[in-house]
Amino acid sequence: MRKLAILATPLALIAAPAAAELPTAARAMIDAAIASGDAEQVEAVIATARTAFPDDSAEIDAIWTAYQAEQRELAAAEAAAEVEQIRQAGLFDNWSGEGQIGAFQSSGNTDEIGLSAALDLQREGIDWEHRLKFTADYRRQDGTTSREQFLARYEPRYQINDGLFAFGLAQYERDRRQGFSGRYSLSGGLGYKVIDTDTMELSVKAGPAYRVTQFIDGTETSRVAGLVGLDFDWQISDSIKFTQDANGTAETGGEALLIVDGANTSLTATTGLEVGVSDALRARLSWAVEYDSNPPAGAVSTDTLTRFTLVYGF
Repeated sequence: MRKLAILATPLALIAAPAAAELPTAARAMIDAAIASGDAEQVEAVIATARTAFPDDSAEIDAIWTAYQAEQRELAAAEAAAEVEQIRQAGLFDNWSGEGQIGAFQSSGNTDEIGLSAALDLQREGIDWEHRLKFTADYRRQDGTTSREQFLARYEPRYQINDGLFAFGLAQYERDRRQGFSGRYSLSGGLGYKVIDTDTMELSVKAGPAYRVTQFIDGTETSRVAGLVGLDFDWQISDSIKFTQDANGTAETGGEALLIVDGANTSLTATTGLEVGVSDALRARLSWAVEYDSNPPAGAVSTDTLTRFTLVYGF
């Protein structure tokens, strides 16, 4: 019996050998990929190691599982830190936007100056988003103002869920060519993000509005209105972007006022194509149309403007 026990011992060792360790060079290659911080490189090296060392797949899988768990923890910590930074941000923090400006001056047969400027600002929080827009177009020829158009708009948004949001809108317009020295609009309602991807965004919104118009002849009207809006952005490539923004306002004029004074429907739509010049600078070609169905006497209902500008993002 003692001989059998002695013989059984080496047989047991042969039947259950110790697990082989991953070669030092292979482990060093994986560690170097992890240290690089490039997740795609780590995944590629792990796949290569599995193919080259199939007997060590269990150890390689354990390394990969531990790496993924560590990355999830880091991502969660970064996300929590970002949320906390947004919550602690001051009123003037976390704003981004773009600005554009153009001007010209001529003398001789005609004495003319012109100025075009625009500023778009945006601030995104956890649930809230704030949008500010300012535009100005001014032109004076031979002592006569031929264009004087200004717009200021503030739009806060509250994200109810992934797609649905509530919005408010306060807007001031001045366009003496269209016959009004001031037009004030207040609106609010609901909107929905129909498309929201890294390269394409499409949102629609609608709600009631109240609008006061001060005409250049000194008269003034105030009407209940309905507002419909659309925003569309498409990043065609790394350097080319297509934009479409439209806002339509249809005035009801109230029950009797609509019949007596008639209704006025206005539409502003801007289509743009942007091409990147540098990381912060873009060239934009845009076409804008403004429509008022019932303009004052002496004014036409439709205005169009084609513009080429340089845009600086920040």
